[in-house]
Amino acid sequence: MLSAWGRNVHRFRGWVFSLSALVLIASLTVLFRGGTLAPAVFPMTEADRGQILLDRALERPGQASFVIIAHAQHGDVDAPAFRQGLERALAPLQRDARVARCVLPFDLSPGIASMLRSPDARSVLVQVGVRGDLREAQAAYRPLRDQVHPPQGIELTFTGNLAYKDDLDRTLARDLLRGEVLSTPLAAIVLLLVFGSIVASLLPVGVGGLAVIAGMAGVFLTSRVMDVTQYSLNVTSLVGLGVAIDYALFMVSRFRDELAAGLSTEQALERTMSTAGRAVLFSGVAVAIGMSGLLFYRGTFLASMGVAGALVVTLAVMSSLTLLPALLSWLGPRVNALPVGRKRRERSQDSMDRGFWQRLARWVMKRPIMVLVPTLALTLGAGLPFMRMKMAAASVTVLPHRVEARQGYDQLQRDFTELVANRVTVVVALPAGQSATDEAIVRRSFAYSRALARIDGVRRVESIVDIDPSLDEEGYVSTWALPEAFRPAMLEESRRLLSSDRVLSFALLTDGDAHSDRARSVVRNARALRGTLPGERWVTGQTALDLDTTHYVLSRTPWAVTYVMVMTCIVLFLLLGSLLLPIKAVLMNLLSLTASFGALVWIFEDGHLSSVLRFEPQPIEPVLPVVLFCSVFGLSMDYEVLMLSRMQEEYLRSKDNVRAVALGLERSAKLVTSAAAIMVAVFLAFAFAEVVILKAVGVGMALAVALDATVVRMLIVPATMRLFGHWNWWAPAPLARLHRWLGMGHVSEDREDPATSPEDLHHA
Repeated sequence: MLSAWGRNVHRFRGWVFSLSALVLIASLTVLFRGGTLAPAVFPMTEADRGQILLDRALERPGQASFVIIAHAQHGDVDAPAFRQGLERALAPLQRDARVARCVLPFDLSPGIASMLRSPDARSVLVQVGVRGDLREAQAAYRPLRDQVHPPQGIELTFTGNLAYKDDLDRTLARDLLRGEVLSTPLAAIVLLLVFGSIVASLLPVGVGGLAVIAGMAGVFLTSRVMDVTQYSLNVTSLVGLGVAIDYALFMVSRFRDELAAGLSTEQALERTMSTAGRAVLFSGVAVAIGMSGLLFYRGTFLASMGVAGALVVTLAVMSSLTLLPALLSWLGPRVNALPVGRKRRERSQDSMDRGFWQRLARWVMKRPIMVLVPTLALTLGAGLPFMRMKMAAASVTVLPHRVEARQGYDQLQRDFTELVANRVTVVVALPAGQSATDEAIVRRSFAYSRALARIDGVRRVESIVDIDPSLDEEGYVSTWALPEAFRPAMLEESRRLLSSDRVLSFALLTDGDAHSDRARSVVRNARALRGTLPGERWVTGQTALDLDTTHYVLSRTPWAVTYVMVMTCIVLFLLLGSLLLPIKAVLMNLLSLTASFGALVWIFEDGHLSSVLRFEPQPIEPVLPVVLFCSVFGLSMDYEVLMLSRMQEEYLRSKDNVRAVALGLERSAKLVTSAAAIMVAVFLAFAFAEVVILKAVGVGMALAVALDATVVRMLIVPATMRLFGHWNWWAPAPLARLHRWLGMGHVSEDREDPATSPEDLHHA
């Protein structure tokens, strides 16, 4: 089928060039117009529901808000000039219809205002709430931000949720550009070393560039019908550039080999499509399957990343099977034009028998147990740190310290320590007809608050029965029984910050930060403590959100992993007609991923190499292992498909398993190492990203691919292939008949000695 496709591309290459040009023009038009990217969100969890209920009840802006830190460069915040200057600077926000509220500390009572004032009286906080949902508020943030100009003598720093999301997207966009600028020349250099020809080396870069441009345009089009995040663009570039260049590398290399064997341009193209093109097709399906595993996380930004990744891989395959063959057809022998360095020498069969990779494979297969046992031990040992991985949802700390939102966060931690201390908040919604100030509710609240205070790790409880330490249970009952007009002003204002008529909150100040084990223990114990208050309860706060997010990811991961592994096995069976090889390939992929995950914990959580890679050690983002698994699992199949296809070609000729493995490795190893070098170059370019998550993705992918293409493919694969012998190529009779009926078996390229039929192969 692919041979016929190659003939048609050769015949109608003018049409292919025209359609490709139209795709490029359309993609650039879409990119120029851009699209609206959404914040990274997860479905509603207990922590989310509790926080939303509390924000609505207390009329807080919630996530659709940002904070301005106003710092007096001279004097203090009590000076009239400071207040007048700040009010003038914020006047545009207060008049803007998109702003729901803009709270200055000067508008609050002294008791509450003191909470928004630093202890040294040099800084105050301004809270700004934005109308609309989070996506609308995010779109409005930058225009609102640009309206505010720092007055003389006052330094303004913007932080909070909307500022963090905006700075994150902007930093990711810079990281994307930096990664592409660094990775493309590196890939071109590797290709030049592989091909020794400028023309040949430019073809993969060009095809890869078209695939990435079309993929990014597809992401913007997708954003019109579903929420797509900035992360999706980065994944599109990261995965798309790597696979597109790799696929083009396989195709160009095979085409040059066929030309060197004396075939005409059309014949070489047909043979290339039926061999390398077939491998590219199956490899693309495997990568798309891996990326589609992210669709199991529906309602999250992971699903949009899965769509983006699968889309760009599909476009990479299409480019490799349409535009690239058309270019090869047009170039013919000129594909070797503009040579660089020494002229490439074609190897004879005898030279292949003496090649390095051939000798390595035979050396490994003479002592498979001796090679396999220590190699497996080292690989599994490298993955041991993964067993103690600690996960936490991403926060502003993923940004570098130079970014404004991060600077604001650091300033809050330094100057407003008590205000931003980690709080685990219990939210109670009372039944209809009951009020937070009813005597029975006050008594039960008092008992519940004291029970919460006894939880290990709780430093203090903030609630309507904890405002004044001098009051006991009877004192609070008497105070809240008074009409509002007769209650002490400070207590009544504090009550409004802590509860509404039917919603109560109990904020537990914890020891340690939000990601600490003690804070997580507080969340679990607070959820386990029932109390006697009527109504529904939720436990929220950053720590609760971490736990809920991690639980959500872990609950869906087994389904995603199972789907990816099973579907990959099916695709490899269709390619090879073997029962054992697909299972072995999946296990090999898991090996490289295990070591990569262990390295991630060792580097990014433990902090090794932090001075080199310039990041702040912190717990692993829960989605990071998922993204790596779904991305790398498919990418690793590039090499597996290429190697096993070559080995199968030799086995179909000779029926000699050892010879097939040795020659297959010899003929594919250079391509595998070259392809891996390109991917590692592309991925490591993103190790220079400023956002820790993207940096970790780049490093994790580079490590997994490097390990997979060297230790796993060059040592473990030959050893296991030798141990299983002819069983590598066996399948039960029903599956063998199914494979023959589907007609996807390998076509031998040896015309003098026709390939053994698939039936003979399965009986061998």
